[in-house]
Amino acid sequence: MNMHYLRRGTGRPLLLVHGIGGSLGSWNTIIDALAAERDVIAVDLPGHGKTPPLPGENSIGTLADALTAFLTTHDLLGTDAVGSSMGGRLVLELARRGGVLGAVVSLNPGGFWQGWEIPVFYHSVAISQKLVKALQPVMPAIAGSAVGRTVLLPQFSAQPWAIDSQQAIDEMHTFANTPVFEELLDRLAHGEVQKAAPQGSITEPLVIGWGRQDRVCLPGQARLALEKFPDARLYWFENCGHFPQWDQPGEATRLILAATSRHAFTDESIARRKSAKDSAPAVPKAAVIGGVLALLAGGVWLLASRRK
Repeated sequence: MNMHYLRRGTGRPLLLVHGIGGSLGSWNTIIDALAAERDVIAVDLPGHGKTPPLPGENSIGTLADALTAFLTTHDLLGTDAVGSSMGGRLVLELARRGGVLGAVVSLNPGGFWQGWEIPVFYHSVAISQKLVKALQPVMPAIAGSAVGRTVLLPQFSAQPWAIDSQQAIDEMHTFANTPVFEELLDRLAHGEVQKAAPQGSITEPLVIGWGRQDRVCLPGQARLALEKFPDARLYWFENCGHFPQWDQPGEATRLILAATSRHAFTDESIARRKSAKDSAPAVPKAAVIGGVLALLAGGVWLLASRRK
């Protein structure tokens, strides 16, 4: 199928794959920095942004097939790739299949939850999406203020007040208006589990990056991700939630460029934790508590509305 995409920069091609409810705009925080060194191709996945849904099932398997077809059509098989959230799982799946991608960076990939984590993920994200949809008429005012972002986005960001207001407004718009959201969310939570890639089967560089404060894909899930992808190297983002490209854009850019350059690097060289530019204060407990209470209150309100 034809996917809407943006291509910018020169050099070795680099594919960017967003998460559920996102779009190619999800990469706005780092795309310019990446395009300064690479030929960047950011896509709208089927049913997201300006790309129509697939005619049949929308799942990890069918999205992976669609991405493979896109890369084949544009003579990009073997290109390096970065994925975020659901996109992180997609690039892992394509790396597992072999022959589709080159070096891969998977940021906070979904699909490695187990037991009680499954309903927590499913219901918390489902409630968030319904709340965001209900709040669309006033979303510019809410997401346009630091206080509003602090209350609205602590599930997704370790420092929501610091997110660019237009980035937050745009992301909440696509989050609320993705036609395949409910189908994909159900498939992610209750569909086919991610298959493993035996050790030695992935020969290109593979890095899994995870935010220490991720409240969507909990940090403990990194253990299962490494068990299923033993050839991967794990990198931890400190003071970072579900989207490193939002909370630590400079660090995320350095990791992506280093991992896909195929040059040796150390975690310390990527982190530069003493850099004031890349560091931000930890989340105030009041902001986290307030955001969680707002999410719970919204869930109660939605349930009450349905009963009425």
